[in-house]
Amino acid sequence: MRFPALFDLSGRVALVSGAASGMGRAMSIALAEAGADLMLMGRNLPGVEKTAGEIEQLGRRAIPVRCNVSKPEEIRDVFARLDREFGRIDFLGNVAGEAVLGAPDEIPLEAIEQTWRNIVFGRFCACQEAGRRMLAAGRGSIVNIGSIASMTAMGRGHIAYVMAMGAVVQMTRELSTEWSGRGVRVNAILPAQVINPSIEKRMQDDPNLRERFLSGIPRGRLGEPDDIKGLVVLLACDASSWITGALIPMDGGNLAMNPGATVPQ
Repeated sequence: MRFPALFDLSGRVALVSGAASGMGRAMSIALAEAGADLMLMGRNLPGVEKTAGEIEQLGRRAIPVRCNVSKPEEIRDVFARLDREFGRIDFLGNVAGEAVLGAPDEIPLEAIEQTWRNIVFGRFCACQEAGRRMLAAGRGSIVNIGSIASMTAMGRGHIAYVMAMGAVVQMTRELSTEWSGRGVRVNAILPAQVINPSIEKRMQDDPNLRERFLSGIPRGRLGEPDDIKGLVVLLACDASSWITGALIPMDGGNLAMNPGATVPQ
């Protein structure tokens, strides 16, 4: 096999959630650049349609659909349409899912539940639907977006988010253990702070937050959505056929850094 062919996704079909912006958009475009056709889902339908338009300019097929990932009936409807439109799925990218911030002694239980539904429940429902189809085909790749908060605590009112992202890691490990012997690989990408509208707003509200983030990132910059592109193509393609159950930091060195370390300027 020629080396570039290992990364060729021509003839394959991918489904990506959160495709309107940020890492979901970047992931979708990267998969299309590698040759895949896509179904794109998200709550922001105009944003998803814009991403679909960019993919079609690359000569690939892209179908945008509105979906709230906290509602399993909507996820199942998306997969039913996927069956009608493509008749297969080779890759699932679970990106969408928002958290509610709040101090542990004050946050309402309803906020914990909503965060869990957004991040854990929705991801598992999509994994289950994709997994059933991939297991029947005997092959497939799933990537769950976790967080460095899957592995370490964050403070600053992130209790709901950190609990949910911890569950995403264990879900990834369990699904990999259950399914990899039947041809379905499941991995997780754990980003640190990647620029998105939510993080930008928080940094505007707190002028010291950017420097606090950067003090823990030896690479010296915050993440950009496009940083995910090469990694997701690797995990989607045959070049990673023996990589499964992996938790891969995309964090500029954050998890590797001792809390007492100093980042050279």
